[in-house]
Amino acid sequence: MITPGRRRSVRRAWYRHATTGNRPLKHLFDAVFTRHGREQLDANRAVLGIDGTTLRVPDSDENRAHFTLPSSGAHRESAYPQARVVGLMALGSHFLLDLKVSAYTESEESLSSGFDEHLPDHCVLIVDRGLLDYRRFYRHQQRGEERHWLVRAKSNPVWTVLEILGSNEVIAEVPFRRPARRSDPTLPRSMRIRVICYQFPGFKPQWLLTSMLDAERYPAAEIIELYHQRWELETGFDELHMHTLERLEALRSQTPDRIRQELFALAVVYNLVRLDMARVADHLEVSPLRISYRTSLLLIRTLWLSAWVVSVGRLPQYLEQLTSDIALLVLPARRPRSYPRVVKIKMTRYPREVRASAPLPS
Repeated sequence: MITPGRRRSVRRAWYRHATTGNRPLKHLFDAVFTRHGREQLDANRAVLGIDGTTLRVPDSDENRAHFTLPSSGAHRESAYPQARVVGLMALGSHFLLDLKVSAYTESEESLSSGFDEHLPDHCVLIVDRGLLDYRRFYRHQQRGEERHWLVRAKSNPVWTVLEILGSNEVIAEVPFRRPARRSDPTLPRSMRIRVICYQFPGFKPQWLLTSMLDAERYPAAEIIELYHQRWELETGFDELHMHTLERLEALRSQTPDRIRQELFALAVVYNLVRLDMARVADHLEVSPLRISYRTSLLLIRTLWLSAWVVSVGRLPQYLEQLTSDIALLVLPARRPRSYPRVVKIKMTRYPREVRASAPLPS
């Protein structure tokens, strides 16, 4: 709120915001994880997911130079620079455990390699097949106890069948090439994996690869159902962009460092809302995914906007009322998807604005 005679203070606050960089917000994000992240991991087996997305950033010279413009086909560039964002999420609660932000040209594989320190024992890591890397999976298994992984096979899989477990699953062996063993002497000659084939009506057969070799302890039907929790991360990114950012065309900040600051602030807000939802869900003994994120965000945002005029003594009463309101937002169980994920072509008659590229530094 700007009042007469306070513009200098506003400018000073903006200057501090612009010069502190993204480290304070990154530290706050890490502090929220340190304090509350372990609560979001199931005591028996945490189900985690890694995936990435892209976000448009303002078309400033600094953002163009750092994040770069992706190609939009026909030898044209995209209208906005784009930042690549990769997240590590607890799929049972949508709590973000870690976040990496970089230029569009950097791959999801290289960004996600920094997540290993947040992977706990007794977990299952579900990733997209674009992140299929047997060397990384082997290291993941060796770093702790009961660390498993699950991924869908690419279109040209190579393995040697060792044992047939059933009509749709086998134990197989995948080799580590000599150059890989030369660069990492800890790698064995090969690694045993479990391969499960399944097919939904109207779709092509799919192959799942996993380190969960015990067919009695981990039935194939449960693994197939478990893999499709990977879409929860896509849903989480949708909640960030569509509801938290309110479908903004692009982020606001004009420099790369402040873009990171903005994204970590966004992640902190998202996790705090998710924490409140998880606590209410735990009290009601339902899944946190059964509570409406959009309405919870609106309720919490309304409280934040009005809390500054509430006396300190009445804040606990307002917080109790907030918890009671969120408890009313339990959604019905999600119906199974019975149709493919399709969209219609989006057309526009408006001409496209083309901005000249920034000159290269000499």
